[in-house]
Amino acid sequence: MTDSTCLFCRIISGEIPSEKVYEDDQVTAFKDINPAAPVHILVIPNAHIASLAEVESAHQDLMGRLVVTFKEIAAAQGLAERGYRLVVNCGEDGGQTVGHLHFHLLGGRNLNWPPG
Repeated sequence: MTDSTCLFCRIISGEIPSEKVYEDDQVTAFKDINPAAPVHILVIPNAHIASLAEVESAHQDLMGRLVVTFKEIAAAQGLAERGYRLVVNCGEDGGQTVGHLHFHLLGGRNLNWPPG
């Protein structure tokens, strides 16, 4: 299921160009156009899910696939040894600006805490 008005659904379909680093039948990952770290990749489910608040038990297998994908992308980007951060924003107060569930995979430098 996709949403033709959704920015990320349009990226998944190829309608909007992106620099994809990973793609399969369930997950797409691409470089953020406004990176907050040397490596900043957005990892998204191909199915349109508006936010983490919309995840249901029916999405359990997909969420597991996302977790495995985070690890694989981090390794492919050379982040596995030194570490990386995974961020998900949920809702307006959580900083979510695109209405499609997405995870920020950040690395390539020391990531300070607290993040914001």
